[in-house]
Order: sequence, then C-alpha cells, then structure tokens
Amino acid sequence: MIMYPLALRLAGRRVLVVGGGAVATRRVPALLDAEARVVVVAPALTPALRAHVDAGRLEWVAREFAPADLDGAWLVQVAIDDPAAAEAVSAAALDRRIFCVRADDRDAATAWTPAVTRYGPVTVAVLGGGNPRRAVAVRDAIREKLVSGTLSVGGEPDEAVAGGSGVPAGRAGGDGSEPTTTAPPAVAGPVGRVALVGAGPGDPELITVRGRRLLAEADVVVADRLVPGLLLDELRPDVELVDATKIPHGPAATQEEINRVLVQRALAGARVVRLKGGDPYVFGRGGEEVLACAAAGVPVTVVPGVTSSVAAPAAAGVPVTHRGVAHEFTVVSGHLPPGHPDSLVDWSALARLRGTLVVLMGLRNLPAIAAALQAHGRPPETPAAVVQEGTTDGQRVLRSTLDAVAAETQAAGFRAPAVVVFGEVATTLAGVPAGTGTGTSAAPVA
Repeated sequence: MIMYPLALRLAGRRVLVVGGGAVATRRVPALLDAEARVVVVAPALTPALRAHVDAGRLEWVAREFAPADLDGAWLVQVAIDDPAAAEAVSAAALDRRIFCVRADDRDAATAWTPAVTRYGPVTVAVLGGGNPRRAVAVRDAIREKLVSGTLSVGGEPDEAVAGGSGVPAGRAGGDGSEPTTTAPPAVAGPVGRVALVGAGPGDPELITVRGRRLLAEADVVVADRLVPGLLLDELRPDVELVDATKIPHGPAATQEEINRVLVQRALAGARVVRLKGGDPYVFGRGGEEVLACAAAGVPVTVVPGVTSSVAAPAAAGVPVTHRGVAHEFTVVSGHLPPGHPDSLVDWSALARLRGTLVVLMGLRNLPAIAAALQAHGRPPETPAAVVQEGTTDGQRVLRSTLDAVAAETQAAGFRAPAVVVFGEVATTLAGVPAGTGTGTSAAPVA
C-alpha cells in the first residue's frame, strides 16, 4: 500500500475523538500537544480524560456519536471497539471527506497514525507501507542513533534525553496506527515482573533512560493521572493500559485494587510497569505496592524518577538550595491540614526551620498551612512561590509571601497539581527567565 505522508497543523482546529476509553486516553495527549481543539464524544470517560475536561483542555459531549458531531472537524479518531459503531462513524466521515483513523480496523481507515518517537523538538514518524514491523524497526533504528549521539539534529550534538530500545521490532496492532515502540522478548517462566517507574514531573523527556526502556518492554501499564500523556501515546497498540487515576475528591482506584492488578497480571506472566508521576517513593505509595508484590512472590524493580518537589521549582527559577541562602530543604505532604488527627507532619517544627519548605498536594489546605506556619513563628513576609503543572506547557508560577499566598493563589485560579515553596530561595532567581538551564519548555514566570 502506498501512503502519502503529511504533517498536520492542527492548532486551533477541531479534531473529533469518538470513544472515551483506553485508546482515547493514549491518543488524546498528542492531539492536545499539537494544540488541536479536541472534542470527545462518549457516554463515559476514563478518569484521565475527565481530568483534561476539568482542566479545560478538551470538550466532552456525553452521549453516543451523531453524524452532526463531524461538522467543522478536520480529523476524526475512532477509539471504540464496536465494529458496527466504528463503521458508522467512518462512513459519516467519508461522506464529508474528513480523514478518519480507526482503532478497530486500520485497513478500513482513510488515515493511519505512524510509528512515532520524539526527541526534543524532533518528531520521527515512520510508515511501513502496511508492514508495522518494518515501521517500528526503522523508527527504533533512528531513535537509537539520536539517543547515542551518532545522528545529530541541526548540526549540533544531542543530549540523550530518553529512549534506546535494545529490543526486537514490534508487533502489529489493531488501533488504526503503526505500533509506536518495540515488542518485548518472550516472557521467561510463568511469573512476569513488576517495575515501579517514576515518570518525572510532567515533561515526557524527563523520564529516565531505564524507565523509557522498561516502558517499551511492557505488556501492561498501570498509569496514574500525573504521568506525561505523550508517554502513553508511544505505547504499543497491544499493550493493556490500566487507568489507575487518582483524582483528588473525584473518581479513584483504591490502592488495594491497584495492588491486585499488579500481582494478577504479573502472575499471569506479563511484564507490568506501574507508571507514576514524579518518583515512586516520594508520596507515590510505591512501598505499599512493593510489599504486595513481594508477598505474592512477584519480582519488583524500582526505577527512581525526577521528583516534582525539586523539578517544578527548578523549572520556575526557584532553586531549593542556594549558597548563603538555604542549606537544607524539607519536603512534606499537605494533603491533610495542620491539626488533622491522621497527620504525621510537625508544623511547629517546620516553622522553626531556616531552610526551604516544599509542600506537595497542599493547594486545597494552603490557607491552613500558611496560618499554622505563621502561628508557630515563621515570619509573614517569608517569600513563597506556587508552581502549577511544573515543566509542562501548562506551567504557571505565582510569587508571593507567606501571609498572602493562600488568598492570591485562590484569586488567580490555581489548581492541582501544584508545588508550594516557602523560603528565601523563592526570590533568589526572580529576575531569571523561566526554563533557563532547566532543560524544559516551561511557560514564562508570571
């Protein structure tokens, strides 16, 4: 089959996604990254997609598909596994001359998504002429050269940001696309394995090389809400994606259910990756999952990740330590307010420290946290910074003081995930543009 390759400029243009399940969860992030105006039509959504809706990144039409949904669309992605329903969408798109990608039957589609890898500003997209294995082999050969530095971009040496497969070419998939990473070798023995992989703070290039490799080898990926969506877009079509999203005060998968899925899939012989935002052991409940796997006799590998407690402030121009300013930094969870009977945080002791205090998951309780720190002696003029969605294109930064930060954050409409920093370091690099020396493409400091 002879395909005509194109790169689509979708910024501001309507793209319709039909279906709200696992395939849509994987495909939507790349569309959002292209700044498309994404509309999802589905009776229900995965929690990860619902998080995009709540953040205002996409529009959700909560019902079954109707042909009029295609009005004004430039592209449609059919992400449902009902062949009759998918054919109805495809036929309606054909009547309107709108290109259609189908998850259920790539041969019935009018467009395919290629085998993709991303390396900094470069996107490599390969079509195999109907042979997915060929597409993956070529794509991975190029990625390996980019990562190793043997193939430069723009005439300059490239940093090894992620990737490097080291495994055979991939398997064909049925989601309307070429597979987007390599297939793993055969499972040795009846029991698989579990890898707890830290995905980093939000920028997909901040996952470690080892984490990227294990993700490429996975048969099952159990992912949290905060993992970079573009990493899910690069999974093989045949990988089982389990949405373990934990949205605060919203839909949640219990930790017991997550543990059960990890153990069950591994005992069935699968290579399972538990993909977590940040680092698995920094308020990621990774220890509980390791204990559950160990009790079931499942081998576990832990791959540390770049924690948002350091990376988000860095991306906003806030070093958590600085010579002559702060010789220590403390990271605490703010998901419980000061005075809560279940809280293990000694806020009075924290108020007496002279170094930097970093609070994760504390946006909702920020008024109580700020009040407690002041009540125990932290000066009200202590500099403060709040970083929302650090290291991503949605990054926002607010600089304030301890006594005013709660009210100003609320007035500015900040939302989770956000990292709060208290200490003199919040003003140390205030005049330096955001992203300088951080390796991120973060938005300017507000």
